[in-house]
Amino acid sequence: MVAIGLSAGGVARVRFALSCLWEVMAGVRVLRDPGRHAIHLPWANRVRPRLAEAGLLDRDAGLLRHLVPPAPGYLADFLTPPPAGLAPDLDQELAVLCATPPGTVRAQLDLYPGSRPAAVAGLYADPEAGLRRLAGEIDTYWRLAVARDWPRIRAVLDAEVFHRARRLAEDGAAGLLNDLHERVRWEGDALLISQRHCDAPDVPDGSGLVLVPSVFVWPSVLSIAAGDVPQLAYPARGVGGLWECPAEAPDALGAVLGRGRARLLAALDAPRSTTELARRTGLSPAGVSQHLTALRAAGLVVTHRQGRSLLSSRTAVAEALLGASA
Repeated sequence: MVAIGLSAGGVARVRFALSCLWEVMAGVRVLRDPGRHAIHLPWANRVRPRLAEAGLLDRDAGLLRHLVPPAPGYLADFLTPPPAGLAPDLDQELAVLCATPPGTVRAQLDLYPGSRPAAVAGLYADPEAGLRRLAGEIDTYWRLAVARDWPRIRAVLDAEVFHRARRLAEDGAAGLLNDLHERVRWEGDALLISQRHCDAPDVPDGSGLVLVPSVFVWPSVLSIAAGDVPQLAYPARGVGGLWECPAEAPDALGAVLGRGRARLLAALDAPRSTTELARRTGLSPAGVSQHLTALRAAGLVVTHRQGRSLLSSRTAVAEALLGASA
């Protein structure tokens, strides 16, 4: 059990943020030990050949592979600088990464066990050049392994932040923190984490704690203190269905309605929210809303309220269209 000091003053400054770099580092960890992250096996099996072809999985050459060991190995804090907010931007995060002071890079590389591979030794000798090389590897990794799935990942993360914000409003900080993960709870002035390799210093009143929902960090949690801004990365809700194959819309219907609207109709095999439709189809929530407005106007979709959620369903006309074009 790890106890991180978190006073009421620190809790008052808790905020949420999304991070491309957290998804990169946690995703590489998944690829290093996919059996430990079985939910992500469909993704891992799909992207591994692309990454291997690009040399990013090379056990001798790749910087990224050497810096991100399988869990629960040490992950340098400079790899995940504190994210700025809820609009993650990989280029901006890479710029922060590349600006890491050389002394910080060397001090954290000293914490890795064993001898340094050649690529890591080069980073240690010339942090500025090494970080540029690392940023290039991360950019390639993102393009090959994450970019295609980012809309559906982002939909899960956005839905998670919305859910937690509502939980905070309804139940306060204790309700929020004690519902993040089965291994996390807040008691008195301490955040307790039931995990051996999840250490972090106490949270000062001035900085608060950054909560970073992630899809690839599942099933564990990770806490670090990069500079003066401690972070806790935890699994977002909805990860279990992230890699379900989206429903296939008939090509003939797509030619008439457009592929996006046809895909939405196919995904409405049960009443679903805008967030769920975005996750299933890979469309952005804003795009889903626009398409649903058009489909409602055409009499193909109806929307009703269930509790606090708005759920959309296919009409009989839409069912007939799907059946005729199948």
